[in-house]
Amino acid sequence: MTISIVIPCYNEEQAIPSFYSEVTKITAQIDADFELVFIDDGSKDQTLSAIKALPAKPRCQIQYKSFSRNFGKEAALLAGLEAASGDYVCIMDVDLQDPPELLLSMYDTLCEGEYDCVAARSVSRHGYSPLRKCCTKFYYALINRISKTEIVTGARDFRMMTRPMVDAILQLKEYNRFCKGIFSWVGFKTKWLTFENKERVHGSTKWNFFSLSAYAIESIVSFSTLPLMLPFLFSFLLLAAALVLCIVLIVKAISGAGVMGLAILCALFLVGGIITGCLAILNLYFAKAYLEIKKRPIYIVKETNITESAAHESKNEIR
Repeated sequence: MTISIVIPCYNEEQAIPSFYSEVTKITAQIDADFELVFIDDGSKDQTLSAIKALPAKPRCQIQYKSFSRNFGKEAALLAGLEAASGDYVCIMDVDLQDPPELLLSMYDTLCEGEYDCVAARSVSRHGYSPLRKCCTKFYYALINRISKTEIVTGARDFRMMTRPMVDAILQLKEYNRFCKGIFSWVGFKTKWLTFENKERVHGSTKWNFFSLSAYAIESIVSFSTLPLMLPFLFSFLLLAAALVLCIVLIVKAISGAGVMGLAILCALFLVGGIITGCLAILNLYFAKAYLEIKKRPIYIVKETNITESAAHESKNEIR
């Protein structure tokens, strides 16, 4: 039995030694071989050097890929899943906000054979600002209302999956990726483990309000077509408002009130704003289609110690 752990990293030079120490304490308790697949997502510090400096330990192989620039966490996750050759594949953050001790429960559950995936979700938002808590609650309510793909509240990327589920995920080669949605979309039976949110061990989060907002928009556009229906709703409302406006203007004209010019100006602003909003929504989808059509690589590897042919042969043996 081999377990691959995929670890995306971006400017995590300080966190890597602590992560490696804590995770290897847990892996030593599991009767399996491990490969730790670090993905350096174009870090600007000495993250890659910190990975290379990790000491070798029995039954724990260290592998890495280093990107030519920062391509984002979704690209790093894809690169890690493609490189992972284990029977089971786990995804973890390097900041130790994903409790390593849950690896024991994840492994035991998958060995029972009833589930294809064991995933973690946080049940608290300790350390979040009130604004972020409110926005997070609103986001999960919105995405689950407008999308057929369920996104579990508090779900993290931290999970352990069987090889068939990983292979299914790798069949999705879309450029604009939202892994939490992809994990749900491919199906398979998932068991959820809950835990209390923890603070980072080192450094600060790379996510701010604007990057989280962009990430939320990405997920909505990727897994819901409801925004495409909004122009039809706006059109209906526009026609209804225009009808009411016409009635009001006729009444005003009969009474002799001189408000015709102002009413027309307001109507023009209303129509222009609605049309612009509709075009903006459509442009979001057109932009995504444009990126897909160009077929650019999702990431570019600058340096790695992984032999692709060996990884490919290992996956074929597992299948």
